[in-house]
Amino acid sequence: MVNKVMSAKDVVASIQDGMTIGIGGWGPRRKPMALVRELLRSDVKDLTVVSYGGADVGMLCAAGKVKKLIFAFVTLDFIPLEPYFRKARQSGEIEVVEVDEGQMLLGLKAAAMRVPYIPTRIGLGTDLVKHNPQIKVIGSPYDSKEWVAMPALHLDVALLHVDKADARGVCQISGPDMYMDDLYARAAKKTFVSCDELVDSSAFESAESSRLVFWERSETTGVVHLPCGAHPTSCGPAYGFDNRHFKEYASSAKEDSGWSDYVNKYVNCTEQEYLDKVGGADAIKRLPLPVF
Repeated sequence: MVNKVMSAKDVVASIQDGMTIGIGGWGPRRKPMALVRELLRSDVKDLTVVSYGGADVGMLCAAGKVKKLIFAFVTLDFIPLEPYFRKARQSGEIEVVEVDEGQMLLGLKAAAMRVPYIPTRIGLGTDLVKHNPQIKVIGSPYDSKEWVAMPALHLDVALLHVDKADARGVCQISGPDMYMDDLYARAAKKTFVSCDELVDSSAFESAESSRLVFWERSETTGVVHLPCGAHPTSCGPAYGFDNRHFKEYASSAKEDSGWSDYVNKYVNCTEQEYLDKVGGADAIKRLPLPVF
């Protein structure tokens, strides 16, 4: 059996300047934030980031690590527009490709299927095509209709967070939605996964557990045991997202030294120190799940 357990530093050592990285999760939900913090501590830069974005995107933009962003949205939900993303977008610091949520899905799916594009009606007659010249409209060989050819979003690296994983790379998502994490895993050359719990492989033997495994372990390059590693985002059903922390984070964007102050407090430390500063693992696990 191949043991794929590694450290967050090992993961970041696999990421080089100029790479395209996909970050799983959705807005403030199940983001691999501990891995993002480790990336913030590194010298890696000029990244192309593909994400249904939240604080992962905002923090990487604030740190000057993003050259290009491919996104459908960047939000903290109750804070509609992620504050540091807003600053980077409005100042023109980053190159952007803004697409529809469905187009992102199809771009990841095309990469996962190893095809150059997937035809879709999504985006026809909209400014998505007008403002993204790299997204082409093509004619159908079977009728006279036109289709948007959503190009494959090939990833060098995918970063994901799950609630449970084993040393072989089997990953479980027991929350209500896996989002597009299975497509990220299959679209990437290398997929690194942080997990709240590192479990024995016997944990996946039951039919109920196996139904919560959404991609093959062969797609997982490495597993990092990082309890509460999605904080301040949620990881249902274990914990919700941290509204108070997000408010502090968003407020920092209004101050001249806000980002450096946030980094000094929450990034320039070990993950255990980070957890202690936000109240500890027990407090995180008491965070209520969002209700929609």
